Amino acid sequence: MTDAGSRHPGRLVLVATPIGNLGDLSPRAREVLGAADLICCEDTRRTRALLSAMGIPAGGAHGDRLLSLHGHNEGARVERVLACVAGGGTVAVVSDAGTPGISDPGTLLVSRLSEAGEEVSTVPGPTSVVGALVISGLPTDRFCVEGFLPRKGGERRERVAALMADGRTTVVLEAPGRLAATLADLAAVDAVRQVAVVRELTKVHEEVWRGTAGDAAAAFSARQVRGEIVVVVGGAPPADPVSDEAIDEAVREWLRRGPGEGPRQIALVVSEELGVPRRKVYEAVLRLRSAEGGRPAP
Repeated sequence: MTDAGSRHPGRLVLVATPIGNLGDLSPRAREVLGAADLICCEDTRRTRALLSAMGIPAGGAHGDRLLSLHGHNEGARVERVLACVAGGGTVAVVSDAGTPGISDPGTLLVSRLSEAGEEVSTVPGPTSVVGALVISGLPTDRFCVEGFLPRKGGERRERVAALMADGRTTVVLEAPGRLAATLADLAAVDAVRQVAVVRELTKVHEEVWRGTAGDAAAAFSARQVRGEIVVVVGGAPPADPVSDEAIDEAVREWLRRGPGEGPRQIALVVSEELGVPRRKVYEAVLRLRSAEGGRPAP
């Protein structure tokens, strides 16, 4: 810590660390990690090894600077981190690899310290999400990060269905042992959807596999894979435009079920069901009722 007379405002800094190639640690990341009063990390052993490789001491004036921070203890660490920052210290947060807060600890700390009015900043850098996205060959103008899918059950099925219905490119993180099952689930929804399987990004055995979901499921069904894996899934194709005939049929069905419903009520429901402009459905209701000799309700 700095002494009271020269103390600068404390801060929390999320520091991106290499996802494979140690050369990707930025000069500013080295500077922050070297000067931080406390370094929160998922696995103190891995972070200690990284610091050692970079020539950065893990200890400081007050002893070991490393503090474990993972999904099971992040809540319990908040008060200690807040006290350090409020006292004028700098707390760096790192994950085992990449940018903390993206499917890794850090989000709760940011939320709590921001609420407390403390400074929160970042040293951007390596991230498997963006790295895999930009080399996937799939559209990058609109994308979302799904993270890790649920392992099984109805929640998994719902999430897979939702991401396959999304028009944006989706980034999915996956473990080697579950890759084949995930690709099979994607292919079951749309076998011709374009995907990219990115493995060991920035490392010696980096691999990028591109093709359809069906071909990916076949290629990885019996293959033993290792390392960090990101699956990039192309967005759902635009839905075919709804025809006037389909709108008329939906309106007729509503007229049969509820002849007393007004055009506005029918237009509201049918437009939401079909994803078409409400005005177009309203005009169809008036036209069909007039053709059948009915008097439009208000």
